Amino acid sequence: MKYIILLGDGMSDQPEAEYGGKTPLMAANKPHMDFLAKKGRNGLLKTIPEALHPGSEVANLAVLGYDVEAVYEGRGVIEAASIGVALEEGDLALRCNLVTLTGDIILNHSAGHISTEEADLLIQYLNEELGSDKVKFYTGVSYRHLLVIKGGNKQVYCTPPHDVPGKIFEPLLPVATEPAGEETAALLNSLISRSRELLANHPVNLTRKSVGKEPASSIWPWSAGYKPAMKSLKELFEIGRSAVISAVDLIQGIGVYAGMEVIKVEGATGLYTTNYEGKAEAAIQALKDHDFVYLHVEATDEAGHEGDYELKLRCIEYLDQRILKRLLEACAAMEEPVTIAMLPDHPTPWKLRTHTRDAVPFTIYVPGNEPDAVERYDETAAKQGSYGELSGREFMEALLKTM
Repeated sequence: MKYIILLGDGMSDQPEAEYGGKTPLMAANKPHMDFLAKKGRNGLLKTIPEALHPGSEVANLAVLGYDVEAVYEGRGVIEAASIGVALEEGDLALRCNLVTLTGDIILNHSAGHISTEEADLLIQYLNEELGSDKVKFYTGVSYRHLLVIKGGNKQVYCTPPHDVPGKIFEPLLPVATEPAGEETAALLNSLISRSRELLANHPVNLTRKSVGKEPASSIWPWSAGYKPAMKSLKELFEIGRSAVISAVDLIQGIGVYAGMEVIKVEGATGLYTTNYEGKAEAAIQALKDHDFVYLHVEATDEAGHEGDYELKLRCIEYLDQRILKRLLEACAAMEEPVTIAMLPDHPTPWKLRTHTRDAVPFTIYVPGNEPDAVERYDETAAKQGSYGELSGREFMEALLKTM
């Protein structure tokens, strides 16, 4: 038996009266998701431990069966692994967004989804102006970058910028959670302030503004931590060769620590314009010589952060028609049976524009197995599934028991 998990980041949502009490999942035309639920077994999965925030790094680690509270060290260290930055003892790694500030407001967390090429020029410039033996910036993808502080202290709280669009940013700046973190918090605030001055008239931003695009007006560091100690999936579950496919550094970094082969797809952007067909084909090819494939699609999460119901619905339909349809057809033709699981990592309600910790709907389809009574794939239907509500590692255990 082989296994593939198709994860639509932030895909689940909350029903809204203005759309007939339906979530985007309920309203979308998604025949292949519904087929999977009808032929499979369903349930809800709680991915966020009560002690942790509902971030994608936490949720995806939980989906993959890790004890998140034991291994979690923040998003920065995971993305460091993805872009090949080797952390040394005492290195504090933080995700470093490029964001758009308008007046005293955080307009968005993504600098208008700035291109990697533009962002690289800005990050290199900031490294020249603000970098030192202690501080180093590294380019990631689009608005997602890395800041490493040698000897930094992780006892600081940095607000995730995607949680606070439209909010006044001053009260949200980094603060120490313990006296030992005060020096690091002060350094982070200084870097933010100086980045605003430096980026204000950079040619990249002047060009973006001249064509009506939002500028990268500041850095926003967050999710601080040290290099984690994680076992591989092979050590945790005796899984053979495994692979991860994602446009997002965060998920690729989890794959590195989990001992998975990271497969990158040309044109995979993390947005609704991503290369859906390319991702599907990469997953199909990976199943030929891997036992386990984790296919992550970010677009639904970004639509939720944008507060766009219609876009989120469309991204769900793209995932259904342009990825899942192809997977079902290809897996049905393979000599070795393939178990297909599908779920979000967490909800990203479009009305809230941020993550929540509600349990997410999942389905596990095993060719030839008796299905449960669920007829469609959505947040409400999954409550009637035979798995009930699972938590953390229980999902991977249920998935692998299908062999």
